[in-house]
Amino acid sequence: MKSNRDDIVSAFFPTGETAAVEWLISDGLTDYETALTFMEDRVAAIRAGTARELVWLVEHPPLYTAGTSAKDGDLLAADRFPVYATGRGGEYTYHGPGQRVAYVMLDLKQRREDIRAFVTALEQWIIATLASFNVRGERREDRVGVWVTRPERPALPDGSPAEDKIAAIGIRLRKWVSFHGISINVEPELAHFDGIVPCGVRGHGVTSLVDLGLPVGMDDLDRALRETFEDVFGAVER
Repeated sequence: MKSNRDDIVSAFFPTGETAAVEWLISDGLTDYETALTFMEDRVAAIRAGTARELVWLVEHPPLYTAGTSAKDGDLLAADRFPVYATGRGGEYTYHGPGQRVAYVMLDLKQRREDIRAFVTALEQWIIATLASFNVRGERREDRVGVWVTRPERPALPDGSPAEDKIAAIGIRLRKWVSFHGISINVEPELAHFDGIVPCGVRGHGVTSLVDLGLPVGMDDLDRALRETFEDVFGAVER
């Protein structure tokens, strides 16, 4: 019998004869405003039927972004890096070198018109990708994103183990085409997260694959992302 997670995942395979998802990796650092313009144009083209679905992998120069639920008090160092207001869901997050950002532009009318289930599928994609490196990523009901426990550190005041966030999710939909997406920390400068309260969550830290002691490069992560994406969302162009 399938689990509820299996039902969610299989529901995001295309329902019709759609082409394989295009897979694009940009070298170097991508300007954030350029990325926003690109996504806006691509989403419109996907809805118009003139472009295929796309997953776009980038790195950004250091910056902070504010989602639609961002609170002013969670921006702790407004002058440290550029701050961009964006229409994605969520609160403040950091992007910078050493962090893989995956912008996910999928037509949910051809998959499943369910935002909550879509976020769950994105979480599952991240969790499966981390498992490729023997990292156990976990979701939390009260916190968006993917987390890892840190048993080597002192427990929290309530007795639960310390946890760090390793991946963030922030999406937007326009006429059921998704954009924005996920970010996974490979080897960013973790001190750069100190200028915000990441995703509005206090009392927890931020980590990366390299911080966990894993010699993982961006190319390694990109290969794992592509393989696990196909398990959750269907074929990509190879």
